[in-house]
Amino acid sequence: MNLNISKYLLLMLVCGTLFGACKPIADKNKLYTYTLNGDTTADAYDEAVMVACIQGIMNRDTTQLYLLSDAHERPAYWLDTLSASGRWLESKERTAIATLEELVALAGKRIKGVIIWDPEVPASLNVATTLAGLEDGIVMSPKQADLYLDRWELPVIKDFRGMFTGQETGSKKNDAYRWAIREFLETGRCDPHWLCLYEDAYMTREKGDISYVVTRDWPVRNKSFVYDLSPWGDEKPLDDPDQRLGADLETYKLMLEAVLKLTKGEQMTEVAGFFSFPKYSNIPGYESKHDPVPTEWETVYLISPYNCYQNTVAHLCFNQSVHAQAPVRELRQGRPELKDPEAGKTYLCILMADYDSATPLYDFLPKHWNDSARGDIPLAWGINPNLIETYPDIIQYFYNTKSLNDFFTADASAAGYMNPNRIDSAYLPLFIDHNKRFYNRLDMSLSPMVLDWDEPTAAVKDAFTQFSPDGFATIVIDMHNNGGKAPEPHVWMDMPVMELLNNACNFSTPPQTARELSAAIPGAADQKPAYYFFRIVWTSPGQVIAALDELKKLRPELDIEVVDPYNFYHLFKSSTKG
Repeated sequence: MNLNISKYLLLMLVCGTLFGACKPIADKNKLYTYTLNGDTTADAYDEAVMVACIQGIMNRDTTQLYLLSDAHERPAYWLDTLSASGRWLESKERTAIATLEELVALAGKRIKGVIIWDPEVPASLNVATTLAGLEDGIVMSPKQADLYLDRWELPVIKDFRGMFTGQETGSKKNDAYRWAIREFLETGRCDPHWLCLYEDAYMTREKGDISYVVTRDWPVRNKSFVYDLSPWGDEKPLDDPDQRLGADLETYKLMLEAVLKLTKGEQMTEVAGFFSFPKYSNIPGYESKHDPVPTEWETVYLISPYNCYQNTVAHLCFNQSVHAQAPVRELRQGRPELKDPEAGKTYLCILMADYDSATPLYDFLPKHWNDSARGDIPLAWGINPNLIETYPDIIQYFYNTKSLNDFFTADASAAGYMNPNRIDSAYLPLFIDHNKRFYNRLDMSLSPMVLDWDEPTAAVKDAFTQFSPDGFATIVIDMHNNGGKAPEPHVWMDMPVMELLNNACNFSTPPQTARELSAAIPGAADQKPAYYFFRIVWTSPGQVIAALDELKKLRPELDIEVVDPYNFYHLFKSSTKG
């Protein structure tokens, strides 16, 4: 054969067709970017579903596809931040992909086919997403299937149209999830370390709300089970008003039981995502007898006995399948020099709280972290250590840029948001091992915001001494009116135990917050120092400092000192023992 002809044929074979145009071949040294246009239409929603599936497939074993958005600036912020000198994306060459067709061609044979979901059964979008992770497929609406199936020559892996009729449970929604539980969980096909509580298409697709669409690269990459169910058994959900009362809750428990059986008590399960506020709780325009906070607490109450913990707010969390692969090992934050307590002091510690889930860490914290007043006073920053599995590079960034006055603690409730009192005693050794692993990775030894329905049992306190020996605080809310109460401040096996004060959590203005802080401090300390640990949510250091200045004006009789969390607990322990 003529050498030139041979080279030509070889080139055409590499391109994927002897007579067609060359298809792009993904380069592992490049980071390809694709920009979502930000439209709030059903078509934009459907495109985002497809792109998220492709991203999860392409990023399963390496980092190749990064999503940007015309409507949301945070993905570009983190790409630029993590591409700076010395950071892990610095050497990645960026290449923009302009069209969906180019993106599909880039993914090539890694896409094994198409799963078509049924718009008549919005829950089928979640079932299709689960299957996409298991089969390396991309999820399409029927409209997309009509547009692209023939053009892209992709086989249909599964067509869910007309499949879920309500014959089994009287509810199309519950039929869909129960089928998925049998097919994907009871057979062991899904990874039981993850569950994804992602809002389905019921009221999001028509608004083009992609909050829990851009996150779907995560379950596709991790082969996770995706669902959207109500935790309430006494009220029918908005999206399925004709279901039998309690059907959602029954299906929820079937899913949790299947996951617990899969884990065999050898690992805990993260539930990533939040319940749908308008479908399952009372917000303006959507009537329900259950308010949002009780619905949040009921969800955690429900999942905790199954060794599950929540990563609650996880919407608009772009590119988790990229960030999760950052090469981050154990982190170190250091410890302050410890002081001796002084008579008559009123010691305060401030927890900059509620970075316990993906969205606050990814989207909210940068704004407050970049405040010019950060570092002026000691602050505790509550970041749940299990988030190292989702955004390790972002957590490392915060560790690398902390001041000597910034200290990281766990948030709600430890390495994941659960109710420790609801953990079965047989699984407390698993609970301890799980938390030890994450606390060690982030050099943490404090748990100042354990959320539960009653004060911690002796067994729970014993467990926390194994990974949180430097301090424990709790917020107790007894939603079921069973007599739950906060603990009296004490020291348990050398671990300080107290209540986290919640009255100033929602910051409005410095004077308002100062009044709330003051209300929790009954009077000036006598010879024995007084100790108050406050939770303040999603607020900048400068605002906190302004509130503390107002407090000092409001209460000039107090000898106030703001201390870091390590000294706070140490001083309390010294005073209590002394």
